Amino acid sequence: MIAHLLTMSVPNNSLFHRDISRSSITASLRQQVESSSDFHTTIQTFDGSKERIKKLFNKIEISASPYDTAWVAMVPSPYSSQLPCFPACIDWLVDNQLIDGSWGPVHNGPVVIKEALSSTLACVLALKQWGIGEEHVNKGLQFIESNITSAIDENTNSPVGFEIIFPHMMRRVEELGLNVPIDPKDLNAMLSKRELELKRCFSEGRRSYLAFISEGIEGGSNDWKMVMKYQRKNGSLFNSPSTTAAAFMHLKDAGCLNYLFSVTKKFGSAVAYPLDIYVRLSMVDQLTRLGIERHFTDEIRSVLDETYGCWLLNDEQIFHDIATSSMAFRLLRLNGYNVSSDPLTRTSSTEDDFIFPEQHSKTIDDALESYKALQFTLEKHHLRSSEFLKEKLSSCLINKNDLNKYITQEVDDALKFPFHADLVRIANRRNIEQYKINRSMLLKSSYSSPNIGNEDFLKVAVEDFNTCQSIHREELEKLERWTVEYKLDKLQFARQKSAYCYFSAAASLPSPEHSDARVSWAKNGVLTTVVDDFFDIGGSPEELKNLIQLVEKWDVDLETDCISENVQILFSALHDTICGIGTNALAFQGRSVTSHIIEIWLDLLNSMLQEAIWTRDKTVPTMDDYLSNAFVSFALGPIVLPALYLVGSKLSDEAARSFEIQSLYKFMSTSGRILNDIRGFERESKEGKLNAVSLYMIERNGEVTEEEAIENLMGIVSQQRRELLGLVLKVEEDGAVPRAIKEVFWKMVQVLHIFYAKDDGFTSNAMVNAVKSIIYQPISHPQIK
Repeated sequence: MIAHLLTMSVPNNSLFHRDISRSSITASLRQQVESSSDFHTTIQTFDGSKERIKKLFNKIEISASPYDTAWVAMVPSPYSSQLPCFPACIDWLVDNQLIDGSWGPVHNGPVVIKEALSSTLACVLALKQWGIGEEHVNKGLQFIESNITSAIDENTNSPVGFEIIFPHMMRRVEELGLNVPIDPKDLNAMLSKRELELKRCFSEGRRSYLAFISEGIEGGSNDWKMVMKYQRKNGSLFNSPSTTAAAFMHLKDAGCLNYLFSVTKKFGSAVAYPLDIYVRLSMVDQLTRLGIERHFTDEIRSVLDETYGCWLLNDEQIFHDIATSSMAFRLLRLNGYNVSSDPLTRTSSTEDDFIFPEQHSKTIDDALESYKALQFTLEKHHLRSSEFLKEKLSSCLINKNDLNKYITQEVDDALKFPFHADLVRIANRRNIEQYKINRSMLLKSSYSSPNIGNEDFLKVAVEDFNTCQSIHREELEKLERWTVEYKLDKLQFARQKSAYCYFSAAASLPSPEHSDARVSWAKNGVLTTVVDDFFDIGGSPEELKNLIQLVEKWDVDLETDCISENVQILFSALHDTICGIGTNALAFQGRSVTSHIIEIWLDLLNSMLQEAIWTRDKTVPTMDDYLSNAFVSFALGPIVLPALYLVGSKLSDEAARSFEIQSLYKFMSTSGRILNDIRGFERESKEGKLNAVSLYMIERNGEVTEEEAIENLMGIVSQQRRELLGLVLKVEEDGAVPRAIKEVFWKMVQVLHIFYAKDDGFTSNAMVNAVKSIIYQPISHPQIK
């Protein structure tokens, strides 16, 4: 618990301790800030950005793809092969050539030169096919000739299928009687490499990939019967306009044509890759990752309700794309929807499920989303899939030449910070600082959407984080004054760790409306730390019993009933804090919960007394007896359980004492106690103290090594964590414990895994940096104008 976590913290006389004791923002300064014109301008900007984001939910925009538009423009009329079926697409090509002669990406994201080459060549073919725009064709060929060396540069990022599609289009240019803008030797080398790539794909059985790039395979040599197995209900192949256009030109399939009519009707004269559900889910995901989802609850609920309906109908837009189905599962399950993990089994178990080249960004995105989704599954058979994906993502970091920095960072973060070890506010700050405006997605061409990678997202996130941070600073200053007011700083035996106790609260429950819960969490964290030291080293046996008796009696005379000043200080702080929390909880719950909070504290005090007796009498408890007591003595009860009354949801007395709450508490505390014992084993062994590791080895008569004991105990931690997550994610039923309350237990598990992430615990420097980043250092972002 916080008391145990802090045994590895920085010393009281450290520079950091002196810094955080200093008042960082005064009431008068706050008044000056709020009365300034800059403050009101910021509020107006914040509100304006929020409104623009809300409007984005009403319309999904995706940048046009010159590449796909060109392939659709090549489609002849079903009534005459001499006429184009989609003349508006040809007009768009004529009107949208860039000044350098290319048809590059129609968005503000980074330009991939191979994509510009591929798109330009496709546009040249389309115009030449219909004998239109000779000047445009010549300018396009000049651009290709000027940049052709990039086409054979293996160190530059490539669109999907470039090594097969681009040489095929070059050959078609030659067949149409145009001058091929490349040295014949280089063209032959490119064609030879294409043949090798095709043979490799055929030999590896990569049928779905070959079908996806059908426009790059000669009509006669392509297995169109196999290709059409991937046709969807909407008539498309992979929802790809270019693939579908190529299939129609060879097969004249009515479903393909109907799909092409639908995308031109949807997007107009320029074709885009239909990504509506993916983009909507990405908006929800980004707002959540940035920590501003509470500002858009209605909009997010609408997206998730719509997605859930599509999920129940087995909509192809979800289930035929790995990233979309994985993200949908994760967000739906995280938000309380009843969804099965069965679809993930199909999309995450083998290499064949990822149709794109291994190092391509789309493959990495699919693997990344699958890996994140599997962390919300409870079935053990998914563990193997998760390990497979973890290895796959790790290998991507080793061979990351083709990956952009953003994708690399995403993968690195996912592997370093799994869901159970990613404190929400630390994650929010990391995601804000790494946020990239004008993101693009690269398939056969690149796509961008103002609905994601949006500057307004970033503006709201930065302002929200900094506003919450100022609230957190004030709360911490009050907490530090409280420790002085109740003379807790005068207890020579006790560690003074108010900043760390408050940090764990603010990093878990950062929203302004959770102020009472944060203060309860932090004050009880301070008190459990001090009481732990009191039972460990500071109090005599008589003082320990006296403190318990005072809490049992409750209404006491401090002057006559306390046998020492230390007991009086401790009881006075406990009494007033519990009463204050009870008063705050009354406003939330409409009933008194003070007696329950007293019970929670008594459970802790008695468990601590039991450990003191074991130590005094040199008793070696059994492992079962130890853990039965230790999950209480770990002292998370007073920190977490009273806070449940203050997070906004109603919690009846029956629910508060239910088996479900007790199970959540036990799973959380047992995993935390074992983690603490593993990390503290070496230190406690030197001090002659027993813990879970030493008891595990003793009960097995020394037949297991320290490493084996730790491995087996970590297995118990994983199992306890999985059981806890299962209860948290369980769909609510009438009368059940609300999700918001169950999530508090999970947030504490995340705290525990952050603190115990390394062999030596949460190191001093890491703790200092984390506290500063959450409470003291505002965010400024270079991409905000």
